[in-house]
Amino acid sequence: MSTRLFGTDGIRGRVNEFPITAEVALRVGKAVARVLRSSGPNRNRVLLGKDTRISGYMLETAMTSGLVSMGMDVFMVGPMPTPGVAHLTKSMGAAAGIMITASHNPYEDNGIKIFGPDGYKLSDELEAIVERHILGEEPEGAPLPPRQIGKAHRIEDARGRYIEFAKHTADNISLHGLKVVVDCGHGAAYFIAPLIFKELGAEVVTAGISPDGTNINDGCGALHPENAGELVRRHGADLGISFDGDADRVIFTDSNGQVVSGDRILALSAIAMKEQGRLKHDTLVCTTMSNLGLHEAMRKQGIKVETTAVGDRHVIEAMRKGGYTFGGENSGHLIFSEHATTGDGILSALQVLRMMREKNATLATLASIMQEYPNQLANIPVTDKPPIENLPKLTKLMKQATKEFGADGRHLIRYSGTEKKIRVLVEHREIESARLWVSKFAAAIREEIG
Repeated sequence: MSTRLFGTDGIRGRVNEFPITAEVALRVGKAVARVLRSSGPNRNRVLLGKDTRISGYMLETAMTSGLVSMGMDVFMVGPMPTPGVAHLTKSMGAAAGIMITASHNPYEDNGIKIFGPDGYKLSDELEAIVERHILGEEPEGAPLPPRQIGKAHRIEDARGRYIEFAKHTADNISLHGLKVVVDCGHGAAYFIAPLIFKELGAEVVTAGISPDGTNINDGCGALHPENAGELVRRHGADLGISFDGDADRVIFTDSNGQVVSGDRILALSAIAMKEQGRLKHDTLVCTTMSNLGLHEAMRKQGIKVETTAVGDRHVIEAMRKGGYTFGGENSGHLIFSEHATTGDGILSALQVLRMMREKNATLATLASIMQEYPNQLANIPVTDKPPIENLPKLTKLMKQATKEFGADGRHLIRYSGTEKKIRVLVEHREIESARLWVSKFAAAIREEIG
């Protein structure tokens, strides 16, 4: 079911341009109240969090107004990782949770993610219903009388609740003797993440913990893990941990300051969980973006791989449907479904640290379990997004590449769900072949789309 506002990860766009305006945020609040109000004891309760973008104040205020006007009580938690909002929504029995964030995008963008009472992102069907209300395609009904409007509160202990939950997922393992670099990207984890690692006993070197409303993701965090790598080398740390703006994903660097790919983290985590009997059905769920080397490594370990479309929501849907306990994306989304309903960068970092401790091994040693096929990835700006099958030159090249590659490589071409870009990925045993085909695909795309 296609929608016009919701993309692969909620509603997202440039601030003060449709749909990221105060007016739309007001209507989002009203729509959530109409669609997600339940008959339970906390049917009027909504959790509302945000990252550190300056536009968060505007959207938070407008959305709160829409919610309370429809009789909902709003519990604002301020800057909070997206998975923290998801967790608190479920643990507090709220009717819905809303996170104001554009994740890894620059501060000029913002977005809205909505969670149901179970802490999971809304289904496509529910998103479509919410969207119809936002766009005025459903009747609004009569305004509530003054005595029935809601109230807005700030939860002072929201951070503490999430901190204790996160530590508990790793059995409060001692990190004494470990030195870690934590780069929060001036985002939602800027206060919580360093505190968690310190409370567990680690020596923490911090970066990206001074948000000013405009520096989120700016040359730091998960988009630039090389910064943490440099600090790892400078301070002799055991690893680096870099979060994106809303801390639902994480990128690691090893003790040599080298970035460890998300696929290697998926591999080492799946193997450790299988050894512990925690990997249900001996299956890992990943997306089509994961490297062929991951599939090869999993076959050798007797682990099945289920592949989904790109986007952590698709991974989570497959995990729920199949009853699987672990999955993720090579971009850094890791889902440990025993503990969380969404990708959680902090929780994932704690799980990896626990694996290092239990095996008494460095991250580089654990990550050496797989070898990646060389790849080339190009993100090409486009003016429009016509169906790829309607681009004859590009589709002809794709068929030719598939035939030539055989089992030695693959290609994946798709539009970004959040930006006006088309992503071209080519993997091949020979890096020169990967580079050659990316350039061929890019030339065809520029010729046919512009």
